[in-house]
Amino acid sequence: MKQTRLLDSEHSKELFAYFGLAVYYSQALEQQLVNLLMLMKVSQGKVPTEEDLADLYHQKLSNSLGQLVHEIQHHFPFSAEETAQLKEVWKQRNYIVHDYFKERIQETFSPAGRSRMIRELTAFKDQAQELERKLQKYTGELYAKLGLDQESEKSGANP
Repeated sequence: MKQTRLLDSEHSKELFAYFGLAVYYSQALEQQLVNLLMLMKVSQGKVPTEEDLADLYHQKLSNSLGQLVHEIQHHFPFSAEETAQLKEVWKQRNYIVHDYFKERIQETFSPAGRSRMIRELTAFKDQAQELERKLQKYTGELYAKLGLDQESEKSGANP
């Protein structure tokens, strides 16, 4: 019973909130990779119809972060540093999602352990968020280069 109350403490809730933010930003990064891949395919004329585009989009959404990282490297000229960042975030994301609490469960029972975990999750969140913003910038630039921003302005849609 005491263990249940400990996990319901405000500090534990904060730890779980940061875990949620870490997962959220890794998913935002995945979405940005899908967006960039789709624009790359469109720019290369590899998607002949809107139906093909929709099918490909849904297929890419079901890909893992690792699959997306491997594929994007073949289509987008990332710097060596950006490629290393992508691979590091991918590796850390897998650890956080699949093993983090299994390996660190004992640390959740002490304030010092939870604080350490919160700092780690915050650092990961910040790294994933920064990388997602870079990809968002590249996506926006490619969107503009393809003239899609002008098309959406003409039709009254927001990009």
